Amino acid sequence: MSDPSEHIVIVGAGAAGLMAARELARAGRKVTILEARQRCGGRIHPLPASEFGYAADGGAEFVHGEAPVTRALLREAGLSLQEIEGEQWSFDGTKLTREARDDPHEAELQAKLADLKDDLTVADFLRRHFAGDNYAPLRHSIERMVEGYDAADPERASTLALRAEWMDGGHAPQARIEGGYGAMIDVMTADCRRHGVTIRLGSVVSAIAEEGGAVIVRCAGGDVHACDRMILTVPLPLLREIALPAGARAKLAAVDDIGFGNVIKILLRFARPWWRERKEDLANMTFLLSDEAIPVWWTRYPDQHPVLTGWFGGPRTAELESLDARALIDAGLGSLAAIFGLPRDHIARELVASAATNWAHDPFARGAYSWATPRTRAAQAILARGDGLVLFSGEALYRGRDMGTVEAALASGLETADMILRGQ
Repeated sequence: MSDPSEHIVIVGAGAAGLMAARELARAGRKVTILEARQRCGGRIHPLPASEFGYAADGGAEFVHGEAPVTRALLREAGLSLQEIEGEQWSFDGTKLTREARDDPHEAELQAKLADLKDDLTVADFLRRHFAGDNYAPLRHSIERMVEGYDAADPERASTLALRAEWMDGGHAPQARIEGGYGAMIDVMTADCRRHGVTIRLGSVVSAIAEEGGAVIVRCAGGDVHACDRMILTVPLPLLREIALPAGARAKLAAVDDIGFGNVIKILLRFARPWWRERKEDLANMTFLLSDEAIPVWWTRYPDQHPVLTGWFGGPRTAELESLDARALIDAGLGSLAAIFGLPRDHIARELVASAATNWAHDPFARGAYSWATPRTRAAQAILARGDGLVLFSGEALYRGRDMGTVEAALASGLETADMILRGQ
């Protein structure tokens, strides 16, 4: 059995770190969270309701699929979900059309996916089974989904890992939390504190060592913490920036077999919903897909807030690497101008508030979320092992269906806490 008096330090106050801390503290463990930012939430990034008219999310926004851990947490916290409904539209460079869900090759795609026994990359799968010119629209649609939705590289992404998603005919149902993910983080943070968790903000961990059966944690500011065990929940790119003891360092080679993608997210609040006035049948539009610089947009439908959110995910976000927040907002306005056939200044005049984040530029994230390669499941098994005093946890280690989501982070944090409490 594990020792009830042990002190556990958790690095990172994102969804995984807070979930692990909450479980351990509820079971009577002494827990300290060291968080580099001046806020909790990590890649959940609440934006001021005063600016956007509602509790907006600059990071994670949607609850994907069944998400049992998330939904149980929200029920316990008395937070409700609003299912996403409405229509998907697309812009082909000349006109806006309501997206038809039926591809003529859909049945063939489903059959090939069902027959797949050995994993291969998405790009190889398409080259092997859908190479002809007649399949070009199908290939484009799949590549767009893999890059945009999963923030993944089709040349490296696992087909088996994405198969369930595609066999749903696209995405599993999505929902938003009333009050945004920030409301959930607030509840978790308060719950942690109520159970005695110490949360130290502005604590950038630089080195971890094992000395005489204890773990010594050093922070960039000079602070030193000693504990019996620790859980690292930082995003994958940051693991290489922390000096680790030999046992933990030996597992790090596995990180190369897990993909990690980037996202650029832009929120634009307007004085009025001019897109609905532009074309009245856009009243029910949720998602809008295009091949513009900022390719994906969504509305708040069924809410009537005059906000459009722009999204660009995957390896091609490197094309906008040099742009700061202001330039990203300009790129967003330019993309909307092209899609709706309006002068850019006309749209810019309606702008009331804006925010843009290239998550690759965030020093404590270096990107958005993970995705699976054909070698990821084996890598996760290595990283998630409970041996040693330093454990790894977070969305990148989740072996269920919706990797890269908040659900994945919460489930991983829960699993790591349970592993400690079971004495493994």
